[in-house]
Amino acid sequence: MTTTPTSDEPLVRLRDLGVTFTGGRKPVHAVSGVTLNIQRGEVLALIGESGSGKSVTLRTLLRLHPERRTTLRGEVRVAGRDVLAMSARELANYRGKVVAMIFQEPLLALDPVYPVGAQIIESIRRHEAVDANTARRRALELFERVRIPSPERRLTAYPHEMSGGMRQRAMIALALACKPQVLLADEPTTALDATVQIQILLLLRELQRELGLSIVFVTHDIGAAVEVADRMAVMYAGRIVEEGTARELIRTPRHPYTQALLQGRAHGAMQRGVALPTIAGSPPDLSALPPGCAFAERCPHVHDNCRVQMPVTEEASPGHWVRCLRLHDIA
Repeated sequence: MTTTPTSDEPLVRLRDLGVTFTGGRKPVHAVSGVTLNIQRGEVLALIGESGSGKSVTLRTLLRLHPERRTTLRGEVRVAGRDVLAMSARELANYRGKVVAMIFQEPLLALDPVYPVGAQIIESIRRHEAVDANTARRRALELFERVRIPSPERRLTAYPHEMSGGMRQRAMIALALACKPQVLLADEPTTALDATVQIQILLLLRELQRELGLSIVFVTHDIGAAVEVADRMAVMYAGRIVEEGTARELIRTPRHPYTQALLQGRAHGAMQRGVALPTIAGSPPDLSALPPGCAFAERCPHVHDNCRVQMPVTEEASPGHWVRCLRLHDIA
């Protein structure tokens, strides 16, 4: 059922979201009890190690997981729509028009047998009643907006004929083709060199402000998150362990995992020849999660209770939420 969201209702609302994959020998609990709100015009960064559930959460907003091998629980509402209750036809109209995605590797996401411009034109005509010439003009405008050089010529180029940076810009143009309200970015700068990464991050932030988009940005790079995010949510073993403004999380991280991620980040104060701090151990097996805190075996502040009692989320300060039993004991 579709409803019109009120002005104070978040554009994206996740409530106790759970995602379990059942195709293997044991069910894999990739996401467990995630609750998030994303406001209109806001940029949220999901950060954490590989396998923490960031991309799974992102893809759930588009229901991209194989239905026969995936069990979804909880609530996912976007622009007043219940995403988990949508039919196949409703999903086809929703994807691209309401929520669009920039995939991690554009060379795999773009169809290799069609020119990039043709793919954008097809997307526009699928969602809007316009002729081919109008759609082509729109595609050209999008290429100009994302600053692809020689945009007229690039419309007829195939994905393999473009550099990594240009392919990523073309992927952004494709995602913006039907004027979505929410843009999902799944580690969009991972395969790019440092200079191009900065260009793409600045472009995303500029387009977000210009178009009033809400963006969910997935990354394991805290430096990248700081460049674009208003708020940050830290994920570990399928759960959000800390959430707050980007400024608050960088200045006063309260969860031991967030603190460890920040300590392991290179910065100007690092001394030459001194090894970066690392997080001991490995993330837990998502098919056999421990009964207590999933980070307990790697945590320097672990207490006996941490291994048996599941922590609840508490508000450490206004708008700053932390899931840790020892929240009030750790400076």
